[in-house]
Amino acid sequence: MGKLSEKVALVTGSSQGIGRAIALVLAREGALVLVHGRQASAQAAEVVREIEAGGGAAAAVFADLQGDDGPTELLQQTDAILAQRRGDTGLDILVNNAGVVRRETIECVTHAEFDRTIAVNLRAPFFLIQQSLARLRDGGRIINISSMGARAAFPSMAAYAPAKAGIEALTRLLAVQLGSRGITVNAVSPGLTDTAMNRVKPGTPAAEQVIATIALGRIGQPADIADVVGFVASDDARWITGQCIEVSGGQSL
Repeated sequence: MGKLSEKVALVTGSSQGIGRAIALVLAREGALVLVHGRQASAQAAEVVREIEAGGGAAAAVFADLQGDDGPTELLQQTDAILAQRRGDTGLDILVNNAGVVRRETIECVTHAEFDRTIAVNLRAPFFLIQQSLARLRDGGRIINISSMGARAAFPSMAAYAPAKAGIEALTRLLAVQLGSRGITVNAVSPGLTDTAMNRVKPGTPAAEQVIATIALGRIGQPADIADVVGFVASDDARWITGQCIEVSGGQSL
């Protein structure tokens, strides 16, 4: 019996990268995991197959969170799957991981790029949480994936960092609002992590330059982040709420 046995988790952006690792960890601990992708893809199906091959339970759901209707479409699919499999539409864990980043300093950011960054990284989690509140069981977990870019100054994150700062503010106020229901709301803030979004070629001058800023002397891996999310999702973290937990190996201290 895992720590999340009988729980239901929805993880956005979980067809690859950090989200995929989170889905695998939650499933390993016993949760039924809804694996979200922007559109139907072999990647999401492969995550589901991997979970099921390990004895876990999962299903794929798809929605483009850039659009206004994305959260509604995502939850409609989630409802249908849960009603069939569990007989109700209750959620226990919501992980807002889906994100987009375009590295530009402020003078290079277009209106369209700014709007897309805010839409996926802040607006979509906001309305997904809003629409999930009636589905989220008392004692549940909301976990928002932020970025250490909301703390440290990276000029090339001119649109992305403000969006993530907004997620952290939302985390704190929701922790207060939902505390009476026993729902904890926390953010996990990765440092540089080796994903398709943040690919760094080992052994290159650029990689060595970044590694020199990390106290533990290496670039993070998706599992480094996912294991912390798994902890926050479990009852072991029952007395933690309204916090932003940085998982960066001590980057830019």
